[in-house]
Amino acid sequence: MLAFTLGFPLKSQLAQYQDRIHQQLSDILTSSPSTPPKLIEAMRYATLNNGKRLRPALLYAVGEALQIPLHKLDSSACALELIHSYSLVHDDLPAMDDDDLRRGQPTCHIQYDEATAMLVGDAQQTLAYQVVLQDPLILDGHKITLLQLLTEASGMTGMIAGQMLDIQAKDQPNSLATLETMHQLKTGALIQCALLMGAVQSPQFAEKRPGLAILGEKIGLAFQVHDDILDIEQPTEILGKPQGSDEAANRLTYPKLLGLEAAKHYRDQLITDALNALNIDSLFLKALIQYLASRQH
Repeated sequence: MLAFTLGFPLKSQLAQYQDRIHQQLSDILTSSPSTPPKLIEAMRYATLNNGKRLRPALLYAVGEALQIPLHKLDSSACALELIHSYSLVHDDLPAMDDDDLRRGQPTCHIQYDEATAMLVGDAQQTLAYQVVLQDPLILDGHKITLLQLLTEASGMTGMIAGQMLDIQAKDQPNSLATLETMHQLKTGALIQCALLMGAVQSPQFAEKRPGLAILGEKIGLAFQVHDDILDIEQPTEILGKPQGSDEAANRLTYPKLLGLEAAKHYRDQLITDALNALNIDSLFLKALIQYLASRQH
């Protein structure tokens, strides 16, 4: 297994990104006369929790490496995290993964109810597009590109397609190619999107885009392989969700298909490939890529 932890300066930078996105999301999720208080309360509960905020961190890091001011990246980072959060709220529902814990606290439908959780996810999704569209700091042409990337990554050709494949994969024989396709869509698409959205406002976007796309693909797969490994090796109190939930639900995972040790080797190779694909000069990104496959939850 890769033995790696973020050093203090890099850990501090990650914490700054995490604090920044938390504050930005908190500012967005405020009450209004036309929004029922319960909806805002439930949206804040589902969004402002103990998430790792790795997708916004990747977005911010790429943008900063390309000399884009953070305040011009905030709405994109918020949109990305809102989409990710909505997907988790819906994933946890009884009709999907039926999970009771998320990030160490009761899932949204447990804390509130199923109908509220469905509406929370819907509201998070539409709010994601709204925050980008209403950002006065972003050029209209860049807004179009950002929303194209986000909708492609999160919709029926990206994350939702991966979720559908995940549902179909249960209790069926599958191959590594099937598993990789599923996770490139379900997990990798948004991670790839984070890197690309971070670069959109740079004059170098067209030049950097192919390499960032490859990087996102490798990171996304490595992230999911490591998640599958953690589900086996880490206790519930560290994971923030029930240990062994993948096995209990008979989900198709990399350790199940390859074996645990082979899955770890595959994860490490993906991280090496990702580092080789990195085409932006950023010490933080290099460290974060390695950290993704050595995190404990």
